[in-house]
Amino acid sequence: MTSTLRTLTVPLDVESSSGGLPSFLVRDDVLCWSRREAGLVGYGELTRFSASGPERFLEADIWWRHLILEAEITDHVEIPGTGPVAFGSFAFSKMSPHVSRLIVPEMVVGIRDGRAWATQLTFDDAQLTEAGVLAALDRWLSGGEPNGEDSAAGGSDVGLSPDALSPDGAYLSRGSLSETDWMQAVSNGVAEIRAGKLEKLVLARDVVANLPAGVNAAEVLRQLAARYRECWTYGVDGLVGATPEMLIQVEGRTAQARVLAGTLDRRDAEGVDGSPMAYAERVLAGSEKQRHEHEIAIDSLTRQLAPFSEAMNSHSEPFILELPNVWHLASDVKAELADIEGHVPTCLALINALHPTAAVCGTPTLVAGALIRKLEHLDRGPYAGPVGWLDAAGNGEWGIALRGAVIEDANTVRLYAGCGIVEGSQPEAELAETWAKFRPMLEALGIQR
Repeated sequence: MTSTLRTLTVPLDVESSSGGLPSFLVRDDVLCWSRREAGLVGYGELTRFSASGPERFLEADIWWRHLILEAEITDHVEIPGTGPVAFGSFAFSKMSPHVSRLIVPEMVVGIRDGRAWATQLTFDDAQLTEAGVLAALDRWLSGGEPNGEDSAAGGSDVGLSPDALSPDGAYLSRGSLSETDWMQAVSNGVAEIRAGKLEKLVLARDVVANLPAGVNAAEVLRQLAARYRECWTYGVDGLVGATPEMLIQVEGRTAQARVLAGTLDRRDAEGVDGSPMAYAERVLAGSEKQRHEHEIAIDSLTRQLAPFSEAMNSHSEPFILELPNVWHLASDVKAELADIEGHVPTCLALINALHPTAAVCGTPTLVAGALIRKLEHLDRGPYAGPVGWLDAAGNGEWGIALRGAVIEDANTVRLYAGCGIVEGSQPEAELAETWAKFRPMLEALGIQR
């Protein structure tokens, strides 16, 4: 046994998996990052880093760089996501006791731009070969561990009811606040905004799904990946969801982000004359309240990203992002990263500077953060925190953990949703918006509301 990380990346026949990356989601303990049938899936756990507090991003960055500094990397594919990869999930708040983590899997499967690959990661001295990588992958996919033993957390139906996504007796229970109390929190937030103490506030709430038939996490991820192809489906250590918001994507020296703020429930268009998109253009893009909320979010991100950039551009006007449950006002931002003290900033260094954005916290950040702690009466944990992956070359994709939930045990899932509160916000409308945002997870769990 050696303490040196060793990896081998080999190409796969992408034609052998017509379902794309979701067809590799066969285990409830899988690590996942998927969009449009492409992305990364991780199996097993070779090692992990855990941290909490205000330095969690920088501590994780140092740990990862030390791990890969002496790594023996053999990569026959050499595109973003090959070689050593870590999946990560970080707490929203620096004051949260929730433990942020980077997890290095034993096996990674990736699909990108029509190419597929597998990477085996180990601390063993045994020789890594292409045949060995493929044999180990087969064992992971068949529900066993690489040594051939069966795993209690293995294949997608181990210990689970076949009707797990149509669960008899499934029900929702209140979270940290009742609906009435949460609407009062919104009213209190609006009063603080009108008093001039802040410009925007993001308030979240939770509900608990109780599933007597059990939670099939792999199937939940497959459902999300299939229904929400324009989102990034994520799964890290029991945190699952499909986020439409990219905090930062880094490839070489290029960084990109997708900022969302401004939401309209697609059910509101039912029975309205004309096309649904025309309705969205009129009601969402034409709303001064929604556009103001969006402008605050885009200004927040571009201002925080500017010190790390040589050049930056973004949409002059937001576009409407169409999802199965809602429409959003969205803007894409692209930046060329600058050398900072002789180095291009890493993904985690950028996250440390960007998080939390106005889209998930508010502005000014410190005032909004304090008010969130006062009004929400919950610990967000990883909700609205960064979730994603990074590789040894500095590439990575980190979304904001929205439209998601935490699987707390075999029968309990805690769902989270939040809304941007500005001066014109109405508590009843914000409550309805949270239910629209709960919908992706409720559908994936087979719960109708």
